[in-house]
Amino acid sequence: MLDQKLKNLVLSSYKRNFFEGIKVGSVAQGINLIKARLGSKKVLIVLDDVDHKNQLESLTRERSWFGSGSLIIITTRDKRLLFRLGEKERYEAELLNVNEAMLLFFGHAFDSHFPPEDYVNLARDIIKYSGRLPLALVTLGSHLQGSSIEEWGYEFEKLRAIPHCDIQKILKISFDGLDDETQTIFLDIACAFYGFREDKVTEILNACGFHARSPIATLLQKHLLQRCWHGLVMHDLVRDMGREIVRMESARHPGKRSRLYIPQEVRDVLQGNELQGSENVEVLKVDPETLKGVNLSTKAFEQLKNLRVLIINELHISGDFGLLSKKLKWLSWQNCPLRYIPSNFPSENLVVLDMRGSNMKEFRLNLQFCRSLKKLSEQLRRTPNFNGSRSLETLLLGGCSSLIEIHPSIGNLDRLIKLDMSHCEKLRDLPSSICQLISLEELFIHHCSSIKTLPKNLGDMKSLTFLYADNTGIKKLPRSIEMLRNLVTLRVGGQELEAKMSISGRGVHRIQYSLLTFVIELSLRYCNLSDADIPRDVGSLSSLKFLDLSGNSFHCLPFDFSKLRVLKKLCLNDCENLQTLPSVSNLENFGHLELQNCQQLVKITQLDNLPSVRLINMNNCSSLQNPFNEGFFSAPAVYAYRKDRYMVSLSLSLSLILMILSLCPMQGPLEIYLECKEIPEWCSNQVTASSMCLTMLTHNNNEYNFLGMVLWLVCDFLDVAPFPSFRISIAHIEPSSIPWNNIGIVDGHRELTCVYYISYLSELYYGEMIKGGERIEVWSEDVAVKKIGINLLYLDQNGKVISLP
Repeated sequence: MLDQKLKNLVLSSYKRNFFEGIKVGSVAQGINLIKARLGSKKVLIVLDDVDHKNQLESLTRERSWFGSGSLIIITTRDKRLLFRLGEKERYEAELLNVNEAMLLFFGHAFDSHFPPEDYVNLARDIIKYSGRLPLALVTLGSHLQGSSIEEWGYEFEKLRAIPHCDIQKILKISFDGLDDETQTIFLDIACAFYGFREDKVTEILNACGFHARSPIATLLQKHLLQRCWHGLVMHDLVRDMGREIVRMESARHPGKRSRLYIPQEVRDVLQGNELQGSENVEVLKVDPETLKGVNLSTKAFEQLKNLRVLIINELHISGDFGLLSKKLKWLSWQNCPLRYIPSNFPSENLVVLDMRGSNMKEFRLNLQFCRSLKKLSEQLRRTPNFNGSRSLETLLLGGCSSLIEIHPSIGNLDRLIKLDMSHCEKLRDLPSSICQLISLEELFIHHCSSIKTLPKNLGDMKSLTFLYADNTGIKKLPRSIEMLRNLVTLRVGGQELEAKMSISGRGVHRIQYSLLTFVIELSLRYCNLSDADIPRDVGSLSSLKFLDLSGNSFHCLPFDFSKLRVLKKLCLNDCENLQTLPSVSNLENFGHLELQNCQQLVKITQLDNLPSVRLINMNNCSSLQNPFNEGFFSAPAVYAYRKDRYMVSLSLSLSLILMILSLCPMQGPLEIYLECKEIPEWCSNQVTASSMCLTMLTHNNNEYNFLGMVLWLVCDFLDVAPFPSFRISIAHIEPSSIPWNNIGIVDGHRELTCVYYISYLSELYYGEMIKGGERIEVWSEDVAVKKIGINLLYLDQNGKVISLP
């Protein structure tokens, strides 16, 4: 099963579309699929920490399964697994030499390579006894940082008592130096929450009565914990050390340990094949696959009196739920099959209940101390009475598509901070009592298409900061919205798809009430606003950073942007009647302008003096005159803020493109998308192929100065790799990868011409002086390129930009 899962992972991660939706049912099927799909591809595969030969046999048995030039890197702690590789293909990670070990240790112990003189001899002894293992040096150095020489001597005595090079016992020195709460949190993460997002780990641990933020910071500082893009992780040896500590609590009887997480041991304990769980168990994490289709009795949990965290997603349990631990703080039971939770469920100390994806239609619990309810059930028709749940701080009902009624007692939740009822399509009304939520900061009702009005007393919610009410049936805002003095984000509007089909008859009409000067984000998308409907005081929102007026019917904006000094992003997509746009010049922070499908837009006041603008989307602005002048592309101030600039357009005329290119050769890069499949005839260097090689002319540097190049690539975007890029190499310099930054704009367009201007001034791509005679190569392995053209731009002695073949 493990190697089959691994094969699915390899196949699913290779290309977004290449293996999309493919799941292998057997090892043999997976092998055939790898050979068929990857046999002609040059691939890089990394198999990290391999611990069983079946993993290698099922994924890399034959080199012929992969294309010529493929590279496979395997790491393992068991070199016997690599016996079939040639002698020259096996490499053993060597220990650090003494000098390297000292530099690494000193760097973590003193933040310097030069320690105080009285520490040097003791440091050498510690390095010797650590076996010069990098992980041990980093961990010990971090552990000893800031300690006195006497404390160093004490720690060295403990180190000498450990058998030489016993890495886990060396690492345990750092663990032993932690306080009790930090040790508990370390073991929880090592056993049950490895890879979880940091905010979720913090929420779970805080629910258990810990103050997790400081201990997590300590573990990070001591290198016993690491941040990764997907969550909190540990080095394998550090994690194994923590798990070994838990295993040794009762080496022969898993049910007597504090944490149960190994799938087979959990199964044995819950099914009675092993000694039943005891009151020592505090955390129990069940793997859904291990007990799939098994119906457990609540008696299996009867002895777990001190259980505080229970993760039983998808598990089938029946019986007397009063047998569950009364100390339970966190319960995650996603996809719970129960129709209702009985009233004797032990909820008196429950802090967080996560039952998203369940089938419940009734909810009878009295959640006296619960601080968080998360997406109870898509089948839930009515919320419970909240009178016994006064401690609730978070209530997430988003996606409860059957929900038709919110109990009026919700107004009694005076500690509630976040309320999410988004995507509850059948919910018609919000109870007026919701306005009594004086602590509520975040209210989400977007995509509640049946909600037509907001409560009149909405302004009583004095703490409200975020109000998301877009894609609803709301046509009018209550006057009391003026009283929301803490509001920073307001999103209101009709349903986008409906609005695009029929722009009339839907929207927030006549927003007459004063908007607040401290609003940071304002979205009035698809509200069918005419010229007279737009609130004129939008132009006075001095704190506004994001403004979205997409999908409205106005012809012009009745305000200027002079007071919107901190505006960063303006979206006016699908404003089909918009004809002119006021000047956005002198907005120092302005970086993003969206004008897609503004087909009647004729003029934008010149876009010069915008030092931070990065992206302009003018897709399908077929009437637009030239909005640019030379200052937009060549002003020195531009690159004091950013090193890149992109313009995205699928409908600008070719003559306008050429004019733009003539203005920008001193700066770069520039990125443009054209809805055509041709390269101009005057581009003399072009081929109908997926790659191109070009040798530059030898020239006199006193006569011409090389500025950069314009690349034309006609591409088929039907099959695009994740994070696509094209490659460019000049002479002997290592090829540079240039990303297709705005790949999202090509959605719905199979073939496009992409125009890139790349400045020689960018050392990222060239790095050395171009002398002439260099060979240029351009290609892409991520997008199907059909044609390539290259224009080489030079500056002559008269300061004129010319193109040489």
